[in-house]
Amino acid sequence: MRVEARVAADAAPVRALIADGRSVTTDVATIVEAVRAGGDAALHGYVERFDRTGGMPVLVAPDELDAALTSLDSAVRTGLELAIENVATVARAGLAGPVLVTLPQGHTVTLREVPVRRAAIYAPGGSPYPSTVVMGAITARVAGVEEVVVCAGGSHPVMLAACALCEVDTVYRMGGAHAVAALAYGTETIRRVDVVAGPGALYGQEAKRLVSGTVGIDSFLGPSDVLVVAGGDADPSLVTADLLAQAEHGSGTLVVLCSDDPALLGAVEPALRDAPDSGAVAVTVLVDGPRAALAFAEAFAPEHLELMGEAMEALAADVRSAACVFVGSASATAFGDYVAGSNHCLPTGGAARYASGLNVRHFRRRMSEVRIGDAAAALAAAGAPVARAEGLLRHASSMEMRQDGSR
Repeated sequence: MRVEARVAADAAPVRALIADGRSVTTDVATIVEAVRAGGDAALHGYVERFDRTGGMPVLVAPDELDAALTSLDSAVRTGLELAIENVATVARAGLAGPVLVTLPQGHTVTLREVPVRRAAIYAPGGSPYPSTVVMGAITARVAGVEEVVVCAGGSHPVMLAACALCEVDTVYRMGGAHAVAALAYGTETIRRVDVVAGPGALYGQEAKRLVSGTVGIDSFLGPSDVLVVAGGDADPSLVTADLLAQAEHGSGTLVVLCSDDPALLGAVEPALRDAPDSGAVAVTVLVDGPRAALAFAEAFAPEHLELMGEAMEALAADVRSAACVFVGSASATAFGDYVAGSNHCLPTGGAARYASGLNVRHFRRRMSEVRIGDAAAALAAAGAPVARAEGLLRHASSMEMRQDGSR
């Protein structure tokens, strides 16, 4: 782990310590265009080059999923089942029913949500992340998605078992920018989807951004970060444990401790320096007090924000720019990564200023159903002059033809 010197309370230089998606844009654009134009031939070349599947088919067979579930460690299965239950419960709370709005002119507009038909969950390659399968697939299923597919990278058995537990419809043995491109555009054997969601490294996330005009995406869920805002009454061992836990995500990960207590920073910094090299970057920030800590947090817009210590925990209600907030010494980010029920697919790189963590709304879209009826005359009288002012005379005529209510 690279440990930076204690820095001033300025979020921008801290963010700049980590590469963003623009650093791989050219490479990713080349891969995405190759798959769009070349279909299976290009895709399979990239799968062999990057996923290293040893010639195994991209599509994972159902019996392979069944075998993986049968051999899954019982304790891991219990944990995944609890995660499934809690994630589903929280996801269901985000569903909204139709809303009928009656306007003063007498017509109605009904707002209703409908799920997309086919969604893909992009799970990181390399180390297996069955928890990401749960976060994505269960949320999509609760949202009402008809067909859920998963890109399981190297298809580790525990990943396949998680797919079986989540009743995923199709599993692909691929990951990276080429997988995202195939899902977005379709190939001879990969059916295109409506939404691609899920976290991962820069290449996969930048590919999501490049294809976002073709399919829906959740957000840029790239290398992870955590900001622990802690007062002098926080337990240094818990602070250290949570920073080091997040550093396990490896290269590109940013772990930050912000405190108004120099003694706490001094107690934690040696442990960060002595930690095994994970490729993560650690930073400590000294601020003047809780309100200054909040100001830094708002500017930093962390993926995960932990508040520890009485004065810092009292800031929770004022937080606006964080993807997920963990309040209190017991509320480790790691619980949110697995079994708390909150979703761990969260916007990174400061995107928490405007983006939300993965939820049912990412797999649903809002439709308006309009019934004008007897309100046509009043609305035409108001709308036609505006249309004419825009030079759209046929728009005006279309409204005015309904004024007498005879059509």
